[in-house]
Amino acid sequence: MKKQLLAVVAVIGLITGVAGFLHQRQTRPVPQPAANGQLQVVTTNSILEDMVKQVGGRHVAVYSIVKRGTDPHEYEPRPADIAATAEAKVIFHNGLNLETGGNGWFNDLITTTHKRENLEVFAASRTVTPKRLTTNADEVDPHAWLDLANGIKYVQEITRVLKRRDPQHAVAYQTNAEAYTRKLRQLHTQSQAKFKTLPANQRVLVTSEGAFKYFAAAYQVTPAYIWEINTEAQGTPAQMRAVIKTIRASQVQRLFVEASVAPKSMQKVAQETGLKIQAKLLTDSLAPAGQPGSTYYEMMQWNLTKIYQGLSQS
Repeated sequence: MKKQLLAVVAVIGLITGVAGFLHQRQTRPVPQPAANGQLQVVTTNSILEDMVKQVGGRHVAVYSIVKRGTDPHEYEPRPADIAATAEAKVIFHNGLNLETGGNGWFNDLITTTHKRENLEVFAASRTVTPKRLTTNADEVDPHAWLDLANGIKYVQEITRVLKRRDPQHAVAYQTNAEAYTRKLRQLHTQSQAKFKTLPANQRVLVTSEGAFKYFAAAYQVTPAYIWEINTEAQGTPAQMRAVIKTIRASQVQRLFVEASVAPKSMQKVAQETGLKIQAKLLTDSLAPAGQPGSTYYEMMQWNLTKIYQGLSQS
C-alpha cells in the first residue's frame, strides 16, 4: 500500500511539473541551444550578464536568470531558468552570499541541474576581499561590484573562465577584456580624484539600504543608511532616528534612494530633515535596455555622477 501511495504521489508531482512547465512556455520562451558554436553561459543577474557579453562578444550566448528590476537576493527559478542552466557550459554567480542566502535558491538550482562548483559553476567575486555586515559580522556584504576596482576583478575572473572553457577563442576574450578593463579603470580613477575634492563633512552618502560599503571605501565617502540589509524590519523608528542623527551631524545636502526599494522610508527622512532626494541609484540590477544605466559601465557612471552632484551641493 505504501509503495502504491508513493507511486501516486510521484505521478501527481510529474503531472504538476509538466503542467507548470507548459504554462511557463506559453508566457516565457524556453532558451534554445546556441547557434554557430557559441559557448552557452548562464548568469544569475543582469550585471554579470553584461560583463560576460563585454568579454565574450559574439563567441558567447548569455542567459540571465534574474531579470532586470528583480531582486536577486530572493528568487524562485522558473522552468526556463532550469532548462537554461541544465544546457549551460558555464554558470556565473556573484557569490558573497548574494544568491545562496535567504531561500538558497541558487544552491537548489545547481543541485537540480547537476552542475559542479569550479567545473561549470564559478563565483565572479572569487578574488574580491569581502566586507562584513556591521549588524552581523558573520555575514558578508555581497555588493562588491559597486566598487569599480572589484568590477574589474569580476571581469578578470570571467575572462579566466571563458579562456579555460573555450580556448579556441582565448585571444578574443583577452583582447576584449583588456579594452573593457581600461575603460572601467579610467572611470574609477577619475571618480576617485573628483570625490577627493569634496569637503569631508559633505561626503556622507545617505541611502535606504546599506549596500554602498564597497563604494564608500573606494570613493572615500561615509555610508549612512536606514537599514543594512533587506529584511522585514525596514524603516523602524529606531532606524529612522539613527540615520536622522547622522544627517544632522554632517553637512550633507541630498539624500538618495535605490531603484530596487520602496521610497516611502526615505521620503519620511526627507520630510523630517528638509533635504531633497537627489536621485534613484542602481544597485542589484541594471536599468532596462535603452535607459541610462543599462550596462555595468553606464550603471556605475550614473551612480558616480548622481552621487557626486548630490554631495557637492552647498
